Amino acid sequence: MEIRKLRYNELGEELCAAVLPNGLRVRVIPKKGFSSYFACFGTYYGSVMRSFLLSGERRDTPAGVAHYLEHKMFDMPDGVNVLQSMSAAGANPNAFTSYDETVYVFRCTERFEENLRTLLKFVTTPYFTAETVEKERGIISQEIRMYDDVPDYAVYFELMKLLYRDHPVRDDIAGTVESIAGIDADMLYACHRAFYTPGNMCLCVEGDVEAEEICRIAEEVLGSEKGEVPQPLIPVEDAAPEKRRTERRMSVSAPLFLMGAAFTPTTEDVLRERIVSRLALRLLCGNSSPFYARLYREGLINRSFSAGLDFPANTAVLTAGGESRDPQKVFDELLGEAERIAAEGFDAAAFERAKRASLGARLRGFEDFDSVCLSAFEGARHGYSVFDAPAVLASVTAEECRAFLARVLTRERSALSVILPLGSVQS
Repeated sequence: MEIRKLRYNELGEELCAAVLPNGLRVRVIPKKGFSSYFACFGTYYGSVMRSFLLSGERRDTPAGVAHYLEHKMFDMPDGVNVLQSMSAAGANPNAFTSYDETVYVFRCTERFEENLRTLLKFVTTPYFTAETVEKERGIISQEIRMYDDVPDYAVYFELMKLLYRDHPVRDDIAGTVESIAGIDADMLYACHRAFYTPGNMCLCVEGDVEAEEICRIAEEVLGSEKGEVPQPLIPVEDAAPEKRRTERRMSVSAPLFLMGAAFTPTTEDVLRERIVSRLALRLLCGNSSPFYARLYREGLINRSFSAGLDFPANTAVLTAGGESRDPQKVFDELLGEAERIAAEGFDAAAFERAKRASLGARLRGFEDFDSVCLSAFEGARHGYSVFDAPAVLASVTAEECRAFLARVLTRERSALSVILPLGSVQS
């Protein structure tokens, strides 16, 4: 086993990368003299991976299995609840499921090795019974119903249903009350065996540690057996939305909106595309942009307005939204600004300012162990280092940002989701 040590002298950072004999990707960021530690251990398995091939056989599962599995992984065969035991050992454990990942994390300042061993052990030790699975069904059903009444959640998923026809990214990560009714212990065991195999997983650690020792502990706990990695079967969509606006009434004090456009991301230079797209969005409608300042002055947006990008599985989506007295006007204005920039390009001085601001934000982000480790986890899947970002950002051109907006943010590909106050006149 070779450990590659990538040194970034300008940043004062080092990233150690290895692949264990069992296929596990390991990323270690040594921080000599620091007293805190952060670790994340997860699988590239999320809510969109409902169907997959394993040993040549297709398997189909209902919506919500990945999230259900995450909920159940904290129970051990000896009756110990891992959340409680790790907390007693000085750690702060947590977990999350996204569209294409399930990640278990902890941070601590003491007893790091003990907590790391516990993390590696419990994530790879499934234990389910009919009784505990049924009990969890009630808890998750309640969670699903609770989020159904959250306006920010509703406006997002109404938009996703406009942008996607068949792709499972249009559905709640937790599934529905109906879909999780079919989940049982056998299904959870089968999906754990398929996706929680070291070759489909990654361990990232940051703190005063040695990469060699982290690899040794991981191999000792997980063994050297290399299992088969499943092949997810996820629909590919790249069509304009059939319907471009949806409305819903909920208990909100002012209209809430979210506009967006879906696109197919590159599989080549993944890091560059993500940096280009986020810089282009900052230039278009960030809170230092002329667009933001003008609409803020006109009272069309307020400080709730924000924009972002997400890259789940084999698709990507650009979104922007917040509160507005006239969501349709903001939608039209933003698309008009994107069209203007596509034709004229960005102001050179504004581009350089935005680039410097983005660089400053990224450098400050390197101080956050959580953010760095989770970015390293994502980068391990796509073949880039989190610390490559500043150099890539420095080389990005205004033309790349203009071309991104011209390709993605068009009237034909965009849609608008609106939540209106109860009893209000339609906007």
